[in-house]
Amino acid sequence: MDHSIDDVPPILWTPNDEFIQNSNLQLYIDWLSKKKDLPFNSYQQLWEWSISEIGDFWESIAEYFQVRFHSPYQSVLSDDDMPYVKWFEGATLNYAEHIFNYRPKDQAAIWFQSERHEMESISWGELENKVASLATYLKSIGIKRGDRIVAYLPNIPEATIGFLATCSLGAIWSSCSPDFGTESVVDRFSQIEPKVLITVDGYQYGGKAFDKTKVVQGLIEQLPSLEKVLLLPYLNPEIDTSLFPKSIFWEESISMPSDGLNFEAVPFSHPIWVLFSSGTTGKPKAITHSQGGVLLEHFKYLAFHNDVHEGEKFFWFSTTGWMMWNYVQASLLLGAAIVLYDGSPGYPNLNVLWKMASDIHLEHFGTSAPYLVACMKKGLQPGNDFNLEHLRSLSSTGAPLPPEAFDWIYQEIKEDLWLCSMSGGTDVCTAFVGGCPTYPVYMGEIQSRALGCALFAFDEMGKEIIDEVGEMVICRPMPSMPIYFWNDKNFERYLGSYFENYKGIWRHGDWVKITTRNSLIILGRSDATLNRQGIRIGTAEIYQSVDKIAEIKDSLIVNLELSGGRHFMPLFVVMNKKESLSEEIKQKIRAQLRSDYSPRHVPDEIIEINDIPYTISGKKMETPVKKILMGIPLKKSANEGAMRNPESLGFFVDFRNKI
Repeated sequence: MDHSIDDVPPILWTPNDEFIQNSNLQLYIDWLSKKKDLPFNSYQQLWEWSISEIGDFWESIAEYFQVRFHSPYQSVLSDDDMPYVKWFEGATLNYAEHIFNYRPKDQAAIWFQSERHEMESISWGELENKVASLATYLKSIGIKRGDRIVAYLPNIPEATIGFLATCSLGAIWSSCSPDFGTESVVDRFSQIEPKVLITVDGYQYGGKAFDKTKVVQGLIEQLPSLEKVLLLPYLNPEIDTSLFPKSIFWEESISMPSDGLNFEAVPFSHPIWVLFSSGTTGKPKAITHSQGGVLLEHFKYLAFHNDVHEGEKFFWFSTTGWMMWNYVQASLLLGAAIVLYDGSPGYPNLNVLWKMASDIHLEHFGTSAPYLVACMKKGLQPGNDFNLEHLRSLSSTGAPLPPEAFDWIYQEIKEDLWLCSMSGGTDVCTAFVGGCPTYPVYMGEIQSRALGCALFAFDEMGKEIIDEVGEMVICRPMPSMPIYFWNDKNFERYLGSYFENYKGIWRHGDWVKITTRNSLIILGRSDATLNRQGIRIGTAEIYQSVDKIAEIKDSLIVNLELSGGRHFMPLFVVMNKKESLSEEIKQKIRAQLRSDYSPRHVPDEIIEINDIPYTISGKKMETPVKKILMGIPLKKSANEGAMRNPESLGFFVDFRNKI
C-alpha cells in the first residue's frame, strides 16, 4: 500500500483504555500529578514540559525510579552550553547496582538461544553469582575504577556477565562482534588501551563455523596494553590456551570464590562504556557515555517508550558491536529478562526468530527494519504460523521502516500489536523518537519525540519547520549525550561531529519530517555515513580496505535508501593505468572487505569510472554524489565552483537513470 509522505496515512492501531492505564507512562503521569502537582492532559503537554523544564524533568526521573545516590548532587545540570553541560554534580552511583535491585533469585534473568544451543535460561541468582565471581577475579588481577575491559564476543550471556562485572567495579566496557576483522577491531580498541580482553576462538553464523584464532592472536599482538586474556572456547572446547599469550579459560575467571557482589560508587559522569562510530572521516570516534547519564535515559526510555514491565521478556536481534546490544541490557533495570540470540536471523530460515518468540511467550520483540522487510518480501505469516498471543510490542530501528512493512505487520503478525518504530544512535545509546503507549500508530510514521528530547526539523537557514523535510536537530542537552570522545583534545572531534552547522545545537545527520500530529518520518542519512542493513558503516573503512588493492587508484562509495525498504550500495573505482576492472579484481575487493571488516561492507555493485569528484580542498564528494543518485538536480546537489573537477559529476547524472 503506497502513500506519499504528504498524505495523512491510515491509523493501524489505537491503544485501548486498559493498555493506556496499565502503561508505565500513565503511572508516571499520575505520579507527577499527585506528588508534584503537575497535571498533564496529553502526552504533548508532558513532552513540552520535559524539554522546557529539563532540570525538573530529569530530577523527577531520578526520584521516580528511586536512583540510589551514594552521595548527593548539588545541582541537576549546569548552565553551560552543549556539549559542556555537567549533570548531577557531586552525585555518586553505580549503573549495575540498579540491575540487581531486589530481584527474585529463582526467576529467569536471561534467555539464550543460538544456532549451536537450544533455548536455555539463567536465573537472577545464577547471574549474580557469576558476575560476582568475575568481578572478584578482575579485582584479583588489579583491575580498578577507570580501567578498560574489551570483549570480542557474540551475543551470548558471557558478554552480559562481562559487562556487569566491569560496570560493578567502575571499570569501562567496550565490545566488538567477532564478524569484525583484526584491523577493524584494532582501530577501535587501541584507542582506549584495554587491560583485559574477553574473547571467543570463533563463532557460527548461517550454519557455518568461522575460526577466529588468527584474528585473536593478531589482537593480542597489536594491543600492547593487554595484561590478561579470558578465552571462551566457543567453537573448539579442546583449544589450547598456549596459542594465546596472557590467556586463561573463561571458566577459571567465573569460578573464583566470592563474598558476593559489591558496587563501586562512581561520579555521575564517570564513563560506563565506549561505543565506536562507523569511521566516516578516519578512525572510528570513541564515543564515551556516563554511568549516570545512561542510567536515567535507559530508565526513562525502556519504561515509558517501550513499556517494559517486571517479569516480561525483552528481545532485540543485535550483535555486541551495535549500540542496541548495550540498550538491551537496560531492560534488566526494570526487572525484565533479556532474550539473546546468536546466529543468523535467516538460518535455517527467516521463521527462526518468530518460532523463538512463540516458544518462550515473548512480550517485546525488537529488530531492524531490513529484517522486517525481508520477512515481508518472503511472504511470511508469523501470526498464522506461530502462537504470538503474548507479544505486546514490536520495535524496529536501524533504518526507516517503509509504510508497506507497517501494513504487513498488522496483516500478517498481529492486529492488536503496538509497533514502536524508533530512531536514535550510538551517539546517545538510546532513541530520540519512538513509541508512545497513549498514541495511535499511523502507517509509515514514528509515534512521537521521546521525553526530554528537544528534537526539531530545521531548514537550510536553520529555522524550525513543520510538515516539511529538514535536518534533525536537538536543541537542549540530554544526560546520555557523550561526556567526550576518548582522547579528543579540546572537544575538536566532538564539536565537529554534532555542532559544526548550528552553534550550541546538535545536528544528528538524519532527514526528518515532523507532522502536524507530532508524529515523525525519518528519511535516511543526510550525511555520507552508510546505513547498511540497519548498521552504520563509515566510508573511511571501505576506502582503507580498497586502497590495499594494487590495481585500484581511487574509489567512492554511497548507500541509497530506495522505496520499499530496499538499499543499493555501489562502489565506484578508478583503475590505475593499463588496468581494467575484471571479475577477478572485483572478487579481490569483496574478499578484502570481508577479511578486514565484515560481509556488510561488501558493495552491491562495483563500477569502473574515470574520475572521483573532489572539492578544491581535496575532500571526496560523497554526499553530493548520493544526492544526485537520489534524483536531486545537479545544481542543488553540488557547488561546482568549489570543485577540483566538476566534469566528473556527469557520469553520476547519467548513472542515475540506470538505477
